[in-house]
Amino acid sequence: MRAYLRAVLVASTVAGFGGAVWAQSSNPFSGLFGGRDETDGPVSLLFQVQGGEDLEQRLRNASLISGALSEGRTTGQDVLAAARADYARILGNLYDQGYYSAIINITLDGVEAAEIAPLDAPPAVRQVVVAVQTGPQFRFSRAAIAPLAPRTELPDEYRQGEAAGTGTIRNAARAGVEGWRNVGHAKANVAGQEITADHINNVVDSQIGLSPGPSVRFGRLNMRGYDRMNPRRLAKIAGLPEGARFDPEEVEDMRKRLRRSGVFSAITLEEAETLNPDGSMDINLTVVEQKPRRVGAGFEISTTDGAMVSAYWMHRNLLGGGERLRIDAEIDDMGSDTSGRDEEVTFRIDRPATVTPDTTAYVLASISREREEDYDEDTGTVGLGFNHIFSDRFTFDTAVQYQFSRVYDDLGETDFQVLAFPTSVMWDARDNENNAKRGYYLQGDAAPFKGFDGTDSGVRVLGEGRAYYSLGPEDRFTLAGRARVGSVLGSDIENTPRNYLFFSGGGGTVRGQPYQSLGVEVIQGPNGPIKTGGMSVANLSAEVRWQVRERIGVVAFADYGEVWAEDGWNGTSEWHSGAGIGVRYDTPIGPLRFDVAGPTGGDTGEGVQLYLGLGQAF
Repeated sequence: MRAYLRAVLVASTVAGFGGAVWAQSSNPFSGLFGGRDETDGPVSLLFQVQGGEDLEQRLRNASLISGALSEGRTTGQDVLAAARADYARILGNLYDQGYYSAIINITLDGVEAAEIAPLDAPPAVRQVVVAVQTGPQFRFSRAAIAPLAPRTELPDEYRQGEAAGTGTIRNAARAGVEGWRNVGHAKANVAGQEITADHINNVVDSQIGLSPGPSVRFGRLNMRGYDRMNPRRLAKIAGLPEGARFDPEEVEDMRKRLRRSGVFSAITLEEAETLNPDGSMDINLTVVEQKPRRVGAGFEISTTDGAMVSAYWMHRNLLGGGERLRIDAEIDDMGSDTSGRDEEVTFRIDRPATVTPDTTAYVLASISREREEDYDEDTGTVGLGFNHIFSDRFTFDTAVQYQFSRVYDDLGETDFQVLAFPTSVMWDARDNENNAKRGYYLQGDAAPFKGFDGTDSGVRVLGEGRAYYSLGPEDRFTLAGRARVGSVLGSDIENTPRNYLFFSGGGGTVRGQPYQSLGVEVIQGPNGPIKTGGMSVANLSAEVRWQVRERIGVVAFADYGEVWAEDGWNGTSEWHSGAGIGVRYDTPIGPLRFDVAGPTGGDTGEGVQLYLGLGQAF
């Protein structure tokens, strides 16, 4: 494919095509196609594109001139350098859309940029005009590719009669190669291609030949770059299925496992260039270890609940096998109007690749002190658990835990002892964990427990679902909802550990209502009924989020909570609700949240509540 130009030739070869740009010293298309004027400082940039607004915006986004002006680089030398490079960039984008007879003019104050020598840049440029006459859009007269592996999915656009863009041809070739790789042919490639453009009929004849190569099995894992890491444990965490048929998803799974371990700052996985004599293929792994220790902190403030401050210290590679020791400390309700200060310290050791490469074993121990308005509680917990990741979305966790708690209230001193078997399943289909705009999240928890010395036995269940839907330009409006239900089944309320019972109120349940302000009063004390959590709970939350600017958003929300005195959502119940507005400021680690809320129903409200924290409410 050739074209002639008066001043300069810009060549490009993409998917078998050669191409050139016709750059004229005058601008014959000025005023023919319309356009929009964009000014940045003293330089005016005008695009005149024949193919409509969508194509114009695509070319504008790809333009180095547009980028230079938006960054404030407006000297004559900057503008000339960007203009000369834009010929090839614009041509490549036109090829991607199937335009192979385009004429491109870029003028700087009326002079064709291609005619200006690089060392003769003007001291200043006042107006840049980019004029593009696309010519006809070429279509496929034939779109053939063979041989194809079973279940290969080719782009829908790669077929007779569709726009014959070079991007479509590349995607078809890539899909054909990936189809063979997905069935074990690791060295599949494009064996040949015959692509012909007919400028008389404006069609393209495309024929792509694939070479599947032999079926390949995984060979050895060749590792380097590790320092403190035990190589045997490194191989176990990576989990290369040596001897199994090659599967590119297995290689990606290896990368995810190594990243999840938290030990490495960089991970490179490469397929060996040549096969072994037995037909297997080695995988070369290069890692760079992170510093072993890390610290972090968090905070949240409420006008009535006080402040919460948390911190942690972590060792990423305690024993050289990827073991992670984490110590968390949290102080809550500092300065609270309704309760004393709560404290908790947790020690946890995680060992990845235990039993299977995707299973992490952990040991935990925690001690806590709660000083609530109606009771005090000291609790100690030890446990052993296993977390298994089935996929990026599906996670399963199970454990065995022993818990001892001592409660001080109007009844005096009461001890609770349980051996529990908590199990949790989670399905996370959100597009962004920290600031979701689409998708949903589901979690279900069940904790059967055996009581000792007067503590009843039963099962505690809790389920939560969240959903997100966005609409409007750039998904600026997001509708978010959350539902949470739980119950303790099989035990009497007075013989159930108090921290198994359910309260409502506060930032995690009903904003605008004081923390844990809604419970039940069914256990008789010497001075009348005492307040505890209920045997069942239900919470509903709804938010409307509006992204006002790139980093600033506003939120309107409403929350509802109800607590029942008996299991299975039976017996007497009380409810309350709250609503408010908030502001979000996006940061690299999640949105900074500031909410103002007040009570809208129920008998537990105590005026306006303020909340400040990191991350969306849900």
